[in-house]
Amino acid sequence: MFNKCTTAVARTASSTGINRQNTGNNIVPKPKPEKKVKTEAVNEIIQINNEIYNSSINRIFTKIIGMIDFRSDTVTKPGKEMLEFMFQAELGDDVFEEDPTVNELQNYAADLFGKEDALFCSSGTQTNQIAINLHTSPGGEVICHKDSHIFKYEGGGIAKNSGASTRTINGVRGHIRANEICNWINPADDPHHPLTQLVSLEDTSNRGGGSVYDFNEIREIKKYCSEQQLPLHLDGARVFNALIENNIDFKTYAQPFDSISICLSKGLGAPVGSLLLGDKDFIYKARRVRKVFGGGMRQAGIIAAGGLYALQNNIYRIKEDHSAAKQLESKLNESNSVKKVLPVETNIIVFELNDANTVSEYLSKLETLGILALPFGGGTIRMVTHLDIHHDDIAITCDAIDKIG
Repeated sequence: MFNKCTTAVARTASSTGINRQNTGNNIVPKPKPEKKVKTEAVNEIIQINNEIYNSSINRIFTKIIGMIDFRSDTVTKPGKEMLEFMFQAELGDDVFEEDPTVNELQNYAADLFGKEDALFCSSGTQTNQIAINLHTSPGGEVICHKDSHIFKYEGGGIAKNSGASTRTINGVRGHIRANEICNWINPADDPHHPLTQLVSLEDTSNRGGGSVYDFNEIREIKKYCSEQQLPLHLDGARVFNALIENNIDFKTYAQPFDSISICLSKGLGAPVGSLLLGDKDFIYKARRVRKVFGGGMRQAGIIAAGGLYALQNNIYRIKEDHSAAKQLESKLNESNSVKKVLPVETNIIVFELNDANTVSEYLSKLETLGILALPFGGGTIRMVTHLDIHHDDIAITCDAIDKIG
């Protein structure tokens, strides 16, 4: 196990520039293999320390423990069980309507909401844009909230894809009311105005801080739309967050809407995909529009399976995200840096800083502590809880808020 160190060995070491004392007949252990590993570990620590002194703490956190990512609930990754379910999916050609997993997902979702049919698409923007295209014609007008996703975050798609314009309403926290809609219906016999052709709601409202529509208000809006012979569309990107909070039966909730877009890749945690729901004739036409928009997919069952697993397993756990968001709300309300926090109803936290000019600085401090959030305009910041945020992450974030002050 041990060798005797000789004078010759000592001279050789010295000749290579290593300052080593001649140990004569002293017994020294052979170098162990793990010393190389330890040296590499030490070098890694040195490198990390250098990065600290170079103000690169973000890279270090990402490298060692990963960031706590509150930027959106779209950042979730499929878990082991979901991935296994996806890898085992039966596949076919969905353009020929022969992918059994896609068909199962569509049937499952349609039945869940009591609608006749559903269409699997790549994104919520696509499902919204397909619905708008079917409900309107060029020169028509869509009524929606000024902060709605279809108006603010879909790249001008209403105008580009459907040749329609928008009439936006400034309602409270992303909501519009029936008595506000009636003020903006254009007279059909006046050629100076575009024809009002669609009303669209968003539930929950992203820009409204995850606010949930009062279902009685939805019913009033539907009643008025029916009187005006206007279809009613739902951008339900986070509709499950609303349904978990309002405890309305899914089928009852869906009844007022002529079309519904639901997202699978936010709170439900699927890697990709949304569904458009409606009656059979509407979905038949939607399939053609999806093709025109370049959305026809072939062996799509491998991603549809993620959505199917999400619907079957991840709806009711969303309540945990809401609880976590309320913990952050409470902590932010104690912070000296925060002017106000929008009342948290679901999984979105929007807070305004005392100094609107310090948003970048505040985000940088969070990032230094291993936390990512999103600037939200007007001196505000958004944080979104989701299934990849765990109890320990909330504790760490609350501690970070305290440290920032």
